[in-house]
Amino acid sequence: MPRTRQAVAQQVADRLFAVEAAIDIALTRAAELNAAMPQARAEARLPAMIGQEALVGASETFVALVEARRRIIGTHASLDEARAQIGLREVAAGDSVPKPNPFTEAREQDTVKAGQLRAVA
Repeated sequence: MPRTRQAVAQQVADRLFAVEAAIDIALTRAAELNAAMPQARAEARLPAMIGQEALVGASETFVALVEARRRIIGTHASLDEARAQIGLREVAAGDSVPKPNPFTEAREQDTVKAGQLRAVA
């Protein structure tokens, strides 16, 4: 029976990961669209009012996708709790390299070592 639970849990996890990836792709495309519209308007030398409602709609879509991402992350956490409740062990997925701490990396990047040149654009 634990084998069946593990197999079923893996099927659910695979679908969860697929949804997470799809949302991230959609967020990326929505961000590209939001960036492209004002740039296109400016390049075409059109007044700011042209396409404003489209930009608002695209921006609202982006916000909705961010909310969807927040909710799927919550779903992920809830499923992880359910996994523990039914006695399944945690299985690592993804890279074998641990995720970097973005706060530590940011501080390290901001620190300039003696003798190190730094280009500023």
